[in-house]
Amino acid sequence: MTEPSLQSWSRWLPGLEVLRRYQAAWLVNDVVAGLVLTAILVPVGMGYAEASGVPAINGLYATIIPLIVYALFGPSRIMVLGPDSTLAAVIAAIILPLSGGSVERAVALAGLLGVISGASSLLIGLARLGLLADLLSKPIRIGFLNAIAFTVLIGQMPKLFGFSVKAETLAGRAIMLLQGILDGKANLVALAIGGGSLALILIVKRFRPTWPGILFAVVLATVASGALDLNTTAHIAVLGVLPQGLPILQLPVVSWNDVFALLPGGIIISLLTFADTSVLSRALAQRGGYQVNTNQEMVALGMANMAAGLFQGFSVSASSSRTPVAESSGAKTQLTGLVGAAAIGLLLVFAPALLQSLPSAVLGAVVIAACLSFADLKGMWELHALRKVEFWLSVVSFLGVAFVGVIEGIFISIALALLVLIWNAWHPHYAVLARVDGSKGYHDINRHPEGRFVPGVVLFRWDEQLFFANAEIFRDQLLRAVAAASSPTRRVIVVSDAITDVDITAADVLISLHAELGRRDIELWFAGLKGPVKDRLRTYGLLDRMGQDIFSPTVGSAVNQYRSSYVVDWKDWDEV
Repeated sequence: MTEPSLQSWSRWLPGLEVLRRYQAAWLVNDVVAGLVLTAILVPVGMGYAEASGVPAINGLYATIIPLIVYALFGPSRIMVLGPDSTLAAVIAAIILPLSGGSVERAVALAGLLGVISGASSLLIGLARLGLLADLLSKPIRIGFLNAIAFTVLIGQMPKLFGFSVKAETLAGRAIMLLQGILDGKANLVALAIGGGSLALILIVKRFRPTWPGILFAVVLATVASGALDLNTTAHIAVLGVLPQGLPILQLPVVSWNDVFALLPGGIIISLLTFADTSVLSRALAQRGGYQVNTNQEMVALGMANMAAGLFQGFSVSASSSRTPVAESSGAKTQLTGLVGAAAIGLLLVFAPALLQSLPSAVLGAVVIAACLSFADLKGMWELHALRKVEFWLSVVSFLGVAFVGVIEGIFISIALALLVLIWNAWHPHYAVLARVDGSKGYHDINRHPEGRFVPGVVLFRWDEQLFFANAEIFRDQLLRAVAAASSPTRRVIVVSDAITDVDITAADVLISLHAELGRRDIELWFAGLKGPVKDRLRTYGLLDRMGQDIFSPTVGSAVNQYRSSYVVDWKDWDEV
């Protein structure tokens, strides 16, 4: 293969480039890290599958395939993809209302959702639109994650107590959970095993974060359950024998109505996965001394999710908990993920009954431990202290996602965030400036009431672009500043450093304002207006009507130019 061909393949398949430059010294590290990672991938994958509303085996399918695909397409060398605790509740909220209680239909819908989210990620990556994830601002993400944690917690608690509930809404599940406990449905053995496993996982994470607490809990609970035959003697639910064999290509059997119903959810999932993956990917690259392409990250995510959906899996994301396991175990390259996928494949082919005695309560504990790790109530309260409007955006995101619906809640939150953005641009900050003794430049008179106005000049600062929604506000506030001036005004200088654009509507307002000021023998000047904005005014034809020489590079030069043009008593005023 020629060098240009290799470069072309390396661009789209970064894993091949790593393989071409692979060093023998890395092999032992990658194999060991892959085997250690497998011990975490298996219980986590099964737990998140059940939290997503599909059988545990589909979680293993959704682990094997993405690991292989990402190893080829992913730009990060040790990123671990797989079922995700955040996405689990999202997937369940989307597919379960459409499944009608059918497990087969839930699996098909989950697969279709994976294909849609993957296709969305792929298109975003190819179109270089990764910045769309920026729509999910920090307050929205905090509210969303807290809502997901709360939803998952309520959804998994019945499993921990050893019984099941069936309700479509979060409130309904919470009520049925409480009613079941009050009616004595709780299985004390399941509660002891699930609660003990949860405590073990949290204690190990707190005091020995490098130890595999999940693995300890799974092994101990499985051995105890099998030795005591708790499925029979205590009537606790266990995993049972997994289907033998590897996942096969299977197109989801669905209708076009299902496609349209799942489309918004697929797009939201693609943005959520990219928002988390891009941050983790850049952090890993920085520590590893290499660079990653965020758009290639979207392509890799897209390919991994599409493949997962086509091979009986569901939407996956990068894992901020399993990736550090691989990193701390010495992983060097994408081979770690391939070893993990191969080990899970061998388990399904040769030992599908190995985990048959694993209590379902333990899988619930694994998921609950994960959701507790990403809940951020402290961050939500910090928003309240820092900026109230962003706190309330976070609250709306939480309430919308938890009680209205995941997709609806996110769209409502994004819409409100955009409305706040528009409102801020619509009603921007502005100020009348004055000279302050002992301080350079000119400052807001509201913050410095001791300031002195320039005789005959109104310095009016506008801290936003000028566009159709705020142009009249600009005009009204400027004229109000002229009316409130301490001396007759000869010139208004608009301090324009923050004006990044002027649209046609605002241009008409400027012409009207210029004419109105002219009738009062007041000149209109601009200080600090950027070249591109000035060019736009010239294109509109404003400068032919307002004058070509009404611009100064700074406020100081604008004031000095005025001083040289008018005979005024400048006592106690120095050159600026």
